[in-house]
Amino acid sequence: MNYQQPLIQGTLIKRYKRFLADIRLPDGSEITVHCPNTGSMKNCAEPGWPVWLSDSQNPKRKYQFSWEWVAVQGQYKACINTARANQLVAEALEQGAIAELSDHSHVQKEPKVEDGRLDFLLHHEHDLNETSKTYVEVKSVTLMGEQPGAGSFPDAVTERGLKHLKRLLALHQQGYRAVLLFCVAHEGIEQVAPADNIDPKYGAALREVVAQGVEVLAYRVEFGEQQMVLARRVPVVL
Repeated sequence: MNYQQPLIQGTLIKRYKRFLADIRLPDGSEITVHCPNTGSMKNCAEPGWPVWLSDSQNPKRKYQFSWEWVAVQGQYKACINTARANQLVAEALEQGAIAELSDHSHVQKEPKVEDGRLDFLLHHEHDLNETSKTYVEVKSVTLMGEQPGAGSFPDAVTERGLKHLKRLLALHQQGYRAVLLFCVAHEGIEQVAPADNIDPKYGAALREVVAQGVEVLAYRVEFGEQQMVLARRVPVVL
């Protein structure tokens, strides 16, 4: 995905109230921007780290700028805008860039399931075999711990994530293909594991649904000057 407007660089002063961050621009001025991430942003929001902002080009919006990227430890770009994960995956699915999920002709966003919605439904448009459908749920991974290359999910306790695992398992038991896809939006992460120290219930549930047939994949994002692409598969360690 390419940003329509050039990203603006700055330095993080602080993130607060979940949805706000104060940023110092190169000219020394300070602005408050929208933080499009409801999670803890653990290890991604240290004051003094470089950041990149998108400009809505809408001066009537209360916060005209949104925080997009951060340079973790001053060196690894990570996308903290969680909405970008689904955009990246949608683009990759449309292009057939995820080899394990390339056997489809139609990509449906936010399909309805029994108790809510998931992120994607893949199928052949005129296929009458209902169980040939593939349901995909996407999770954004930006948490890297002390061990270099080791990423984990979630970065905070997630009841919503548990609900999604149960949905995927129920669909698999009905005969559908069900896939959890980790979008690794962090240059320093080379493998993904459940964050048992943060949410042991999620880790246990993930291992259980995988043991029963739900698939799990992880693909890492590569960053350009003004763009991102879902580029390559990395291991999931359970």
